[in-house]
Amino acid sequence: MKRPAHLHPRDLHGLARLAVDATGGIADLVEGVHHHIVRPPFLVSSPTPGRTSGIAGFVYASIRGMTAALGGAIDATLAPLVPLLGERATTPRREAALAALNGVLGDHLEDARNPLACGMVLRSEGHTLTLTPRGLAASFPQRSGRVAVLLHGLCMNDLQWRRAGHDHGRALARDLDYTPVYLRYNSGLHISTNGRRFSALLEELVGAWPEPIEDLVIIGHSMGGLVTRSALHYARTEGHAWPARLGRVVFLGTPHHGAPLERGGSWVHESLSAVPYVAPFSRLGKIRSAGITDLRHGNLVDEDWEGRDRFARYEDTRRHVPLPIDVACYAIAATTGTRKSDIAGRFLGDGLVRVSSALGKHRDPKRVLGIEPTRQWVAYGMHHMDLLSRPEVYERMKAWLAG
Repeated sequence: MKRPAHLHPRDLHGLARLAVDATGGIADLVEGVHHHIVRPPFLVSSPTPGRTSGIAGFVYASIRGMTAALGGAIDATLAPLVPLLGERATTPRREAALAALNGVLGDHLEDARNPLACGMVLRSEGHTLTLTPRGLAASFPQRSGRVAVLLHGLCMNDLQWRRAGHDHGRALARDLDYTPVYLRYNSGLHISTNGRRFSALLEELVGAWPEPIEDLVIIGHSMGGLVTRSALHYARTEGHAWPARLGRVVFLGTPHHGAPLERGGSWVHESLSAVPYVAPFSRLGKIRSAGITDLRHGNLVDEDWEGRDRFARYEDTRRHVPLPIDVACYAIAATTGTRKSDIAGRFLGDGLVRVSSALGKHRDPKRVLGIEPTRQWVAYGMHHMDLLSRPEVYERMKAWLAG
């Protein structure tokens, strides 16, 4: 039996590589500060902005060179050892830490081929599904033709649908005979990247399900709802068949038109960049992943971010992606306010997403998603994460799916 552990051998390899990357980044930051101190802003810029010259430049270049060499040595030493040390059974704590790390740095982890990067898989009870008729039959011996696919939000994973002793997927299996399937994905990647991959994975799932799927439902919490909308877009452009099986989509606190916190982060980054002596520290703002910056306005397709500096402030020019007309879409928004007239609750929403954004409303009529009023619901006195566990939320969703 595999022994559970919070750190796996490949985790140690990945953390070592991340530490090497961080050392190089700190060297760049310190040199940037040094550059602005020795070369005041009223002087002509050096040929290489942010770089020093002379002995100092040699020292910083040496640090970067030694760091790169160390990284190569670590890879050469640890990579062959990881398979020999074997895998250990994972733990919820480890999975949660990896999910959070991928949410913040997931694009960097994937680009660097770091072992800590999470791949996109469909899972059940924390186990990756084999998308063949035989593999799915083995994983779901008591399956039905009703399938619910659940997508988590930023910095989360499939195990975190279980909160306060409740799991929407398990409850729907008990009450409405749905077979729950959970997506785990790297939430630090661009939403459009995850949307395209999710569409392809759903195509495999539907094609391999052991019997015809009579009712396919998708439930997306937070960013998971945006990934769902992106997947629907790419399914149409790539001719996938699975949308024909899709009957309903439920959005739980999805920031359809962006989240205020990311817009605030963009403003802080730009403000720091404008002051020469602290400008190097604005690089710290660039730690946030592509998935996070996509949340500024709710980007869904590649065209929304390609060819632009995603850390710069820019107006909402994203492409409007309408909801499918042949799929029933439902939206639940949460607010910390206790009643409709609570102005603070309406402005802050659930702490992360405003009510209007979660319901698909927008001051520009061309961007309104047009979710029918009978398919909208506002949960009062709740925070963003309460949407995963509060019984009122589940009962509302169950009533919609039972109808």
